[in-house]
Amino acid sequence: MNPGFIFLLLFVGAPVVELYFMIQVGAEIGAFSTVMLVLFTAALGGVLVRIQGFTTAMRVRESMGRGEIPAVEMMEGMVLLLAGLALLLPGFITDAIGFICLIPAARRGMVLWFLKRSSMIRPVVPPQSRPDPRIIDAEYRREDDSHK
Repeated sequence: MNPGFIFLLLFVGAPVVELYFMIQVGAEIGAFSTVMLVLFTAALGGVLVRIQGFTTAMRVRESMGRGEIPAVEMMEGMVLLLAGLALLLPGFITDAIGFICLIPAARRGMVLWFLKRSSMIRPVVPPQSRPDPRIIDAEYRREDDSHK
């Protein structure tokens, strides 16, 4: 798919769809209630992103303390950043996407799906089945033993 078309959909199509849904909701519950609902979801989303961001940062710190590479946790942090951005944008569809990204199981599933699809995760060969590169498997015989 053409990248220009994707950007067009993102920056023109998404706001138009958001505006349509906000007008529909505003027609049902009123303009003031719609604006207050948008502000409430932005504030609630900001608080939830902050709390989960601190939790993710602590998991990163624990992983690094154990000597592990916190790749999945770092990717979850990126998803949280995108969730915060989606929740701050006015609109109900972006709020729904942002709140879905705040569910820890959904966020981890998205990260693992992305990593598997992008070939960043490969099956790990258990250490006992990997040959030691310093060992050469061969047969030998001593020439001086064969003359006796």
